[in-house]
Amino acid sequence: MRLLWDDPALTSRSAGEELAHAVAGSPKSDVTVRLRVSLPSTFPLAKTRPRYTVRHLLKTAVVTGEPVRYVRETPAAADAVSGAAYRDTPEAGFTPRLCSATLTDLTARMPLPDGVGDDPALLAMFTDHRVVVRLCTVENEALLAGAADGVLPGLLRHPGVRRAHASGSLADDVARAASDVEEMGGSCDGIVAHPSVYWRMVTSGLLARLAEVGVRVSRTRMIAREEMLLGDFRAAATLLDPAESTLRLVRAAGDAPDMIEASVRVGLALHLPQHLLLMRL
Repeated sequence: MRLLWDDPALTSRSAGEELAHAVAGSPKSDVTVRLRVSLPSTFPLAKTRPRYTVRHLLKTAVVTGEPVRYVRETPAAADAVSGAAYRDTPEAGFTPRLCSATLTDLTARMPLPDGVGDDPALLAMFTDHRVVVRLCTVENEALLAGAADGVLPGLLRHPGVRRAHASGSLADDVARAASDVEEMGGSCDGIVAHPSVYWRMVTSGLLARLAEVGVRVSRTRMIAREEMLLGDFRAAATLLDPAESTLRLVRAAGDAPDMIEASVRVGLALHLPQHLLLMRL
């Protein structure tokens, strides 16, 4: 007898293989697979190419319950400029207060082509390479613009995020904005940009120079072409990660296609929104 144990932590199987294993045991009914991982972190192609999602810019805290308590610091003035003594720095006037965050489920859905569900290897590959990547896009959107249910505040739209306008070359504007981030006492460690801006950074050599000083650039279509978000992301926010995800195969009636749903549970604690700067290009 050969036993096929479930592998919710994906120690030896991929997420798609775990779903295919479950589907093989229930060929006619809906199937739900609960995983002890964050599905966006399992996208296979991320292992071989350096493309950062928004979650890669944030520090992560493993959480086991909610609400999650954290501290947020509020500046006395959003446009403060630092002096050469500590008492003259903006952070000397920050007011800390206790806040709490809750978690939400982000979901991506995709129709399953006829015949794919009958082929375990093809189902696994389709899930890992095409369904999970859609969940990565959904998560990027939620972290930047906020979740539909309002649970995630959204890094772009929070009222505490500072704003600036471009006025020169891309390199000069990035340098000025990064310096403005550091006026609040942080260290600019990340940028979120549209792919059209990212590839301008590549061709100009700016991306390589940013990498030399430890600045990660996340490119995503979930930010407008005319916007760029710079910040001390690791200090500004924490991704709250309970390592809980779900894959579902939902059988449809009639001629409708079966659906695959991929969900991940996340939260966001925003400690220092003033450490983020949204630049209009």
